[in-house]
Amino acid sequence: MYEFELTTQQQLLKEAIHSLGQSVIRPQSLGWDRAKDIDQGFLRNFYTMSSALRGSDNPLEDFNEGPKVRDPKRISNTNRTAAVGAEEMAWADAAIMLSLPGPGLGAPPIRNSGTPEQKERYFSIFRDMSEQLRWGAYGLTEPGAGSDVAGIRTSCVRDGTHWVLNGRKCFITNGGRASWVVIFATVDPSLGRAGHRAFVVERGTPGFSVGKIEDKMGLCANETAELVLEDCRVPADALLGGESAYQSKEGFMTAMKTFDNTRPLVAAMACGIGRAAYEYATEFVKEHYLLGRPLPRYAAIAERLARMARRLEGARLSVWKAVSMADHGVPNAREASASKALAGQVATQVCIDAIEICGAHGTLREDHALLEKWFRDIKVYDIFEGTGQVQRIVVSRRLMEGLERF
Repeated sequence: MYEFELTTQQQLLKEAIHSLGQSVIRPQSLGWDRAKDIDQGFLRNFYTMSSALRGSDNPLEDFNEGPKVRDPKRISNTNRTAAVGAEEMAWADAAIMLSLPGPGLGAPPIRNSGTPEQKERYFSIFRDMSEQLRWGAYGLTEPGAGSDVAGIRTSCVRDGTHWVLNGRKCFITNGGRASWVVIFATVDPSLGRAGHRAFVVERGTPGFSVGKIEDKMGLCANETAELVLEDCRVPADALLGGESAYQSKEGFMTAMKTFDNTRPLVAAMACGIGRAAYEYATEFVKEHYLLGRPLPRYAAIAERLARMARRLEGARLSVWKAVSMADHGVPNAREASASKALAGQVATQVCIDAIEICGAHGTLREDHALLEKWFRDIKVYDIFEGTGQVQRIVVSRRLMEGLERF
């Protein structure tokens, strides 16, 4: 049903990003990691280059349009192209992909659920970033609720022409520098998802502030922030989709469908990091071992490398299936969760295997030793966008749907 070969355009994109990653990004990767920041000038130049690669300098073409009426005779390649690009970017340096200017994870809920006025208002600020870079963000995770979305406790209370928000969000990518954040809150925690609402809260709104910037183990060059809402008053028109969108659970579920698109991209990034570690270990072995020699240890190393390659290939194919289903307009919640659960585990184990193959060399924090950085970076890919454990629960529930209870 689905093609697993790249189109000419996708292959060219992959090669262009790979070349840029190898010649420009990789040489600066460790410096960014240690500085815990990426130079703004580089981000501006890279954003311009990425626009050229997309063939567009208008981000509204990517984000402002809502769900389209699908032509059954025309199959989109948007999601798979994004997955190909995500893997190559992560192969170069995962932190830079997460740090790119633009609406980020805040785009899908606005695109899927926002009114035309909201789309124009919140996306138009990205039309021209020649003078000032801007970011959007997605605020769902809380200290007591991450993968268990039903557990969010940030409250929202209607007060005349405004809503009043109170709560804390944590681990928000680009949250400290975002021009606006899609904030999820609840009118009543006992209602579960039926009580959830999504708001777009703009920077500078009274009662909305940035807490601490996290000092993380991995992805150090990417900003991750705590956001605080204390009697934060937002206008009624900041409610994503308007009141009518929440007359049923469908409004909230539409906003949450972002995960069906983003989880495969996170999985693709994990594949990119895993592939980088695998290639590093392979080159190390070529330089230090003669695998043709009849020693059991060398045979074990060759087998481990082959196993790493097989598992990465399987994880990549699971990603491509999930994104291809999305491009065909086929519901892919199970496959999106499956790809996320598989790729996070596989890439983590590949990084572990690579370090064990390289021995002490793999743990060094020297200018040329990227393997240690990738090992720190990869762990979060089994955690954010829904932990691997939760993804496996999602998959199992989908598999059990329709089965009789014995």
